[in-house]
Amino acid sequence: LPARKGVAIGRAAARLRERKNDGLARRGVVFLDPASAWVDWAVDIGPRTVIYPSVCIEGETNVGADGRIYPHVHIISSTVGARVKVLSSTVMEDTVLEDDVQVGPFSRFRPKTRVCAGAKVGNFVEMKNTVFGPRSKAQHLSYLGDSRVEEDVNVGAGTITCNYDGVSKNPTRIGAGAFIGSGTELVAPVEVGRGAYVAAGSTITKDVPAGALAIARAR
Repeated sequence: LPARKGVAIGRAAARLRERKNDGLARRGVVFLDPASAWVDWAVDIGPRTVIYPSVCIEGETNVGADGRIYPHVHIISSTVGARVKVLSSTVMEDTVLEDDVQVGPFSRFRPKTRVCAGAKVGNFVEMKNTVFGPRSKAQHLSYLGDSRVEEDVNVGAGTITCNYDGVSKNPTRIGAGAFIGSGTELVAPVEVGRGAYVAAGSTITKDVPAGALAIARAR
């Protein structure tokens, strides 16, 4: 009986997937391989968005129009704006991607993260409880946790917010137009001011004033 029940559930799920994908396709969503795309019943997707093979979209998720969701993407209970590209093997939960954002491949977005309009987040970048400002960029190999990043910030490769001190989670704030050099550790709580420049390889433990250059390297 358990085996028969499992077969019946699988067949029912396949039928529901087929009905859901057909309904979205009639509204203008493009499925390149409907048989391999799993879209939950509560998901809504805007017209002209292309869903590539092996995509899984779960929960009460909304995806805007004219987007691209590439293979092996997993989206859970999130909001994705218009004209968004989610590149391959990206995972997100309880996340908001605003309009004209590009993320991935291999990005991870944990709960309470918002990537603002026009921002780019690249490969092997993880964010948690973070607001990432308009047109800001974090293109590779970084972790931003409990952070507030304003507009037009560049986050260099290998940047880490050291947000956990063993007892509490602490915030990091980065002002508009700041440049964070590669291999930087931002030891929270800490703030980098607007237009500031943090040199590559620095460990920042004190606030950096607006417009300042911070260099903090071990000799």
